[in-house]
Amino acid sequence: MSVSTLRKRNRGAYGSPFSGVGIEFYPLGVTPDHSGVVLHEVGFLPRNDWWVFPNVFSPFWRLYYNFRPGHKVIFPDREVPITPRHIMVIPERCLFHCEGRTAVPNLWLAFSVARRLVTGTRVPLLLKPSPTELFLLRAIAGLIGRRHAERESAYFAGLALLRLVLGRPEIRWAGGVIPEGVRRALRLIEVEYGARLAIPALAEEAAMSVRGFTAAFRRACGKSPARYVTEVRVREASHLLLETDESIDAIAARTGFLNRHHFSRVFKGTTGESPAMFRHRHGEGALARE
Repeated sequence: MSVSTLRKRNRGAYGSPFSGVGIEFYPLGVTPDHSGVVLHEVGFLPRNDWWVFPNVFSPFWRLYYNFRPGHKVIFPDREVPITPRHIMVIPERCLFHCEGRTAVPNLWLAFSVARRLVTGTRVPLLLKPSPTELFLLRAIAGLIGRRHAERESAYFAGLALLRLVLGRPEIRWAGGVIPEGVRRALRLIEVEYGARLAIPALAEEAAMSVRGFTAAFRRACGKSPARYVTEVRVREASHLLLETDESIDAIAARTGFLNRHHFSRVFKGTTGESPAMFRHRHGEGALARE
């Protein structure tokens, strides 16, 4: 698959767990079973030479494993390569960049978890694979690499891998699950990010007082509701800058910013680049210049 073809098909980094190049299972919002896990997608590309997704901030978790080095994940405080030495796990609602233009065997799982990590956990989680986990990683790659991928077998192998990885003692879980009221507010933000989202309205959606909602949101997400709304808006604006030719003014209006000046200030404060520079560096023109 050529770089340009892969780039057009591979869309699964932002709001949807379905990449277009993996095996799809359950969508976002499905209630987890007794294990607390919902598997959305399992994917494997033997030569993924276009893994470029700036400003990822998604409502789902992901697991990455590359059988050779060549890709990396960039967080605000560090860059982390994806190598055969570690399974990388990134929780939901973390802001980062994917960078990879070297053809490497790339395996991923997109999933949701009905639990939350202990506050202050450093991400991404890097876990040395056990022999059983390596066996499952190779099995998943083999299943998806066949001409007619075995959907059911890939699902159960992916779920088995997640249960092993998420049950490891290195991962510290907080005492309870995210309150349903906070989950309702999160779903509202994901759908209505372009509208005016005042904290009292989100608290009402959660059926909580403003003070109680703000405290519960911080405990569950590690950030304020206002910061979370901003990050979702920046994520969606990033996608529009890369995938459409809409003007910056139009994108600012669509994603809930007051005006272009407000949009540019917030976008640069979050990503380090102005919207115009971001489009220039990462958009279609960047591929043509390479």
